[in-house]
This record gives sequence, C-alpha cells and structure tokens, in this order.
Amino acid sequence: MADKEKDTSVHVENAVNPVASDLPPMEWYILKVASNREESIREGLRRRVVLSGMESYFGESVVPIERVTEVKGGKKRVYKRKLYPGYMMLQMIVTEETFLVVRETPGIGGFTGPDGKPTPMEPYEVDEMLRRQESQESSTPKLSIPFAVGDTVRIHEGMFENFEGEIQSIDQATGKVSVHINIFGRSTPVEIKYWQIDKI
Repeated sequence: MADKEKDTSVHVENAVNPVASDLPPMEWYILKVASNREESIREGLRRRVVLSGMESYFGESVVPIERVTEVKGGKKRVYKRKLYPGYMMLQMIVTEETFLVVRETPGIGGFTGPDGKPTPMEPYEVDEMLRRQESQESSTPKLSIPFAVGDTVRIHEGMFENFEGEIQSIDQATGKVSVHINIFGRSTPVEIKYWQIDKI
C-alpha cells in the first residue's frame, strides 16, 4: 500500500488505472463504523478496494488498539482493547468513486466532518495517532486496574486480609496499590497487588 503523505484537499476525476506518481498525495480520514465490528469492517473495505481495482487510491487503515493485561483468579491474560470504539482511520485519496467504495461498505456509517463530508485529519493528529499505535506495539501490555485513587476497598488476601481502607495511589506498571488502613487507631499505608482487594 502507498506510503503515508500529507497535503491539503485532494480530488481526482475519472482516472482509470493511474500511475501512482500522477496521483495527488493521500490524506488520513476518520470513519464512523459499527462498534465491535471494526476489524471485520476493515477487512471488508480492503476486499472492496481490491475488487474495484482502486488500490492506488488507498493506503493504510488503522483500528487503534492498546494491549491490556488483566488478572482474574490469579491467572493473567493479555487482550487488545480498542482506543476509539466505533471508529477507524483510513488513508486515501477522495474522489467520487473512492467515496462510494467507502460509503457502500457494510458497517461504515460515513466520514467524520460537517454533514458527513470527508474532512482530513490534521498532520499533528496523524502523527499522534501513529506514534501512539507504534508505542503500543513495542511496549509491554498495560494493566487493567478497575480501581481509582480514593476508592474504599477491602483486602481479601494476604496478611492484611479483611482490613478496609482507601486507595492512595496506583502503580499501573507493577499493579501495586497503596491502601491506607487503620492499625491500632493509626492510618497506615500498605502496598498490595490490585487483585488482592475488592471495592466496597
């Protein structure tokens, strides 16, 4: 697929099997798609592009995700979570023909922009999206910690079992949570793993 390039508005009329160098640069657009079907819709669009013979007009398509680690019952699992459910990013050249290829793909609700008119993403938005995606692919998975600072919790495991307290801090990297509990009438901070507590 074509390399990503950025420019202002683009339009091509009735070009058939153009030489890539004759085309204007591609831009990134945000599409509204059916939630929980982002990947299958992305594949469906790819097939339609190939069948229409318009590969030269389309570049990358991205469903931004983050990798999340979750611990349940002492077992750890890593899964992918969508950063923007119901949306995907598409690199393309907008013409009447390419617009129809996109709009007629099942599951795509349209482009974001005034009255559904394709509005290209700003260069800084594209850079941020791609940089975030690349960092997700190379980084260790983020922990899914279902608590927030200030939550009142009960410890259900370990030497402080059945103590109640308030969360003071959360370490997303290690999964450790600092909870202030009452010991001998004094508020004492203890550090435990997040799966050892329950929210009250």
